Parts: sequence; C-alpha cells; structure tokens
Amino acid sequence: MKGNRPAGAHNGCGETALNRTEKEREVEVLRQKFLSAKALIITDYRGLSVAELSELRRDFRQEGTEYRVVKNTLAKRALAGTNMESLGVYLAGPSGVAINEKDPIAPAKTLNKFMKVNTKLTIKGGFLEGKTISLDEVKALAYLPSRNEMIATLLGTLQAPQTGLVTVLSGILRKFLATLEAIRAAKSHKS
Repeated sequence: MKGNRPAGAHNGCGETALNRTEKEREVEVLRQKFLSAKALIITDYRGLSVAELSELRRDFRQEGTEYRVVKNTLAKRALAGTNMESLGVYLAGPSGVAINEKDPIAPAKTLNKFMKVNTKLTIKGGFLEGKTISLDEVKALAYLPSRNEMIATLLGTLQAPQTGLVTVLSGILRKFLATLEAIRAAKSHKS
C-alpha cells in the first residue's frame, strides 16, 4: 500500500510531497525576483505589528517596490549559485526583503522614511546592481535623489537653454513692437 499514499502523507523524509513542490516553486519565484532586482534590501521586521508591516508594504507599493517576508532557508536556496549568494549572511532571524526592479534608490528612501517613525525595523544589508552593500551604504542611498528626481533635473537642465532663448527672443520682439507703436503714435500726433 506504499504507492497509494493519501495527499499530504509523509514521504519518509519528514516532508510531504506537496510541501516539497511548494517550496521548490517558492525558491524559483524568489530566484527570479532576486535576479531581476536593481536593488534588494534585507530587513529584520522583529517587533513590528501586523498593522505596521501592512503600512510598510503599502509605502513600498507606492514606490514600485515589493516587500516579502521570506523563509531564510528558501531565500538562501534562491540565492545559491547567483552573484547575490553573499547575501546569505544577512538571512538569519525574521527576514523581509524589499525588491525593486526599476528604481534602485526607492527602497532605501522608503525604509529610511519608515524607520524614522518605526525604530523596531532594522536593515541587515542589501544588493545594488551587482554588488552586496552594507547597512551604511543602504543608508547613504536614501539621501541620493530618486530616479524620477534625477530625470526631472535632467529635463529641467535640457529645457533651460530653450526657455532662455524664447525669453530673449520674446523680449526683442516686445521691444521691436513697442518701438513700432511709438513711431506710429509719433506719426499720428504730427498729422
């Protein structure tokens, strides 16, 4: 009767077949998310209430960052064999991972803002575009301008010469029209 085990029955190794499949799926999902991340920050959320954790997730979502509470063993398996494998040292105790695929600075800014109010959350370390970064480097990221701020600054810089040219040309045109109006007024007084 060994081959006819009911669903969820132990396979002799202490795990159920369904559990192992779910774990393998979770490892693969985490691996894909980790590999597509521009920035990844590992936190310790110990002491946060469910409401505070929900608030943190909401703040992250607004910035396009995903925040996942992870099982350390599964996250370590997902990191194995990647250039992020060194992050495994940060995976001890309660671990939450902030993952952003577009803006490498957004997670650090969101964490910095959140930690000003919720001091129980701590940063363990992170990964930024191919390099493991320390707590101090994550904190330094929080003070850099975001991607959107940099784009706005660049656009403002690119538009400045055109705006200046338009202002100068419109000033010249205004003076020319004022001169023509003065000449017309002077001629109409003579007549």
